[in-house]
Amino acid sequence: MSKIVVCPTCAGDSVFAPSNPYRPFCCERCKNIDFGAWASESFRVPTEAPPEDDLYGDPKLQ
Repeated sequence: MSKIVVCPTCAGDSVFAPSNPYRPFCCERCKNIDFGAWASESFRVPTEAPPEDDLYGDPKLQ
């Protein structure tokens, strides 16, 4: 029995099984949309970097 999951791109049904080469996506189009969003940096992992004008790191080494 195949597991049905929600496609992360279109929220439609997607078969999560080896028979679906695009899993967890429902189709190649949804997979490419997601890949394009990562490639254009629409998805970002937040970071806690200091502002560009502030010094950071060990003050003794600066």
